[in-house]
Amino acid sequence: MSARADTVGAHGDSLWSKAFRKFRHDRVGMWSLAVVLAYAIVALGVVLGVWATDWAEVSGPKWSPASVEYWFGTNIIGQDIFARSLYSTRTAFEVGLLVALGATALGALLGAIAGFFSGTWIDELIIWVMGVLDSVPFILLVAAIAYTLQGSPWAMHIAMISTFWIGTARLIRGEVIKLKSLEYVEAAQAIGVNRLMIIFRHILPNTFHILLVQATLSFVAAIKSEVILSFLGLGVKDGMSWGLMISESTFEVLAGFFNNFLAASVLMFGLVMAFNMFSDALQDALDPRTVK
Repeated sequence: MSARADTVGAHGDSLWSKAFRKFRHDRVGMWSLAVVLAYAIVALGVVLGVWATDWAEVSGPKWSPASVEYWFGTNIIGQDIFARSLYSTRTAFEVGLLVALGATALGALLGAIAGFFSGTWIDELIIWVMGVLDSVPFILLVAAIAYTLQGSPWAMHIAMISTFWIGTARLIRGEVIKLKSLEYVEAAQAIGVNRLMIIFRHILPNTFHILLVQATLSFVAAIKSEVILSFLGLGVKDGMSWGLMISESTFEVLAGFFNNFLAASVLMFGLVMAFNMFSDALQDALDPRTVK
């Protein structure tokens, strides 16, 4: 059995080409992808300075209602809520992508090592670490790490990566335990191929479909966690995010002004919902049991 055994079917079509065809015919998946791409374009425009460059400027009166000039109105000190909402989209993608990549990479590495050396002290040590981290409530653990590292601009990112890798590691460990018993892996071991080479060249590439789905799940979890941490004052410090907007709106809502709260909540809901549906469609498309 070759390393391509898991990715090439009887008719020569790869798992990826079959998954692409299946995903392309998933109407919900395609619509959700379109929404995610629209958010991504907004975030890219902010990065390039095309729009939302005046998000921090006081440009209008206090609590101005929605109008042609201020699409979402202004906040308590006269800042444009629409511009701040667009800038927060950039923050969401920045946090989501960095955390998703970091957590997925760490989970893949530790999960693959634990799976390949299953039954040894290495496996037991990694499982023990996962158990310890899992025993602490998620939000409390992330908040504690973020608070400890709050002097660092990367405190929130490190906190989330430190916890999000566990789910990915467990899945990859189980998959690697199955893959390492296949003939091509045993053959590589028999001829003396380095163990790390076997893990990174022959085993991990065949888990990429799992890692892709896990990355999308981590992306969504990171956005939601950032909103909670920023609301608690442990998240974004220099910049703007939907969590900070919701935090700022606390007193505004009591005064009967809901624009700030609604703008942040609706935009966050739209991105999270679209990404969840995209992740579900992607998982269905990449499931080897359903790909034909």
